[in-house]
Amino acid sequence: MKNEFPPGVVVAVSLSPTHKFSKPVQKSICLLAGLGVEGDAHLGVTVKHRSRVARDPTKPNLRQVHLIHEELHDVLRASGFRVAPGVMGENITTCGIDLLALPRGARLHIGEVAVVAVTGLRDPCRQLNDFQSGLMAAVLDRDAQGNLIRKAGVMGIVLATGEVRAGDPIRVELPSEHNQQLEPV
Repeated sequence: MKNEFPPGVVVAVSLSPTHKFSKPVQKSICLLAGLGVEGDAHLGVTVKHRSRVARDPTKPNLRQVHLIHEELHDVLRASGFRVAPGVMGENITTCGIDLLALPRGARLHIGEVAVVAVTGLRDPCRQLNDFQSGLMAAVLDRDAQGNLIRKAGVMGIVLATGEVRAGDPIRVELPSEHNQQLEPV
């Protein structure tokens, strides 16, 4: 099967041991299979996002790793927002891959051995506006049919452990059935 996605690159990696909106940029992060980013507040087999824990703490953690494309930062900066890697809570900032066009189940081979499976879209929340007024509206849009478009990145689970750092290549592996459109997770 032909892969329609050219390779990309890691721009930056971030983590925070506490539930804060922004995550400081790091030299490297370690992705742990089945858990997420070592040392990050969202590490774990079950949900760690506070709103989801309140609903059902036994649900699987489909949001172990948050990825945002640097191209979104470029658009937001052109609109007057002050954004940089990690400030919107992402663990990995990418460049060169249309993350929002990936199907559910796409595998991102990052660096030498790490693998992240895309589980869905980040569902933007009001914390974006708490960070900068109007930011939530800036990462939402409508298509021609009026359907909501979420542009704040994708979420994934770690399939293979590995260290990730800025400059690492990212290769996309599509699932055999790559028509599974991303939904919020």
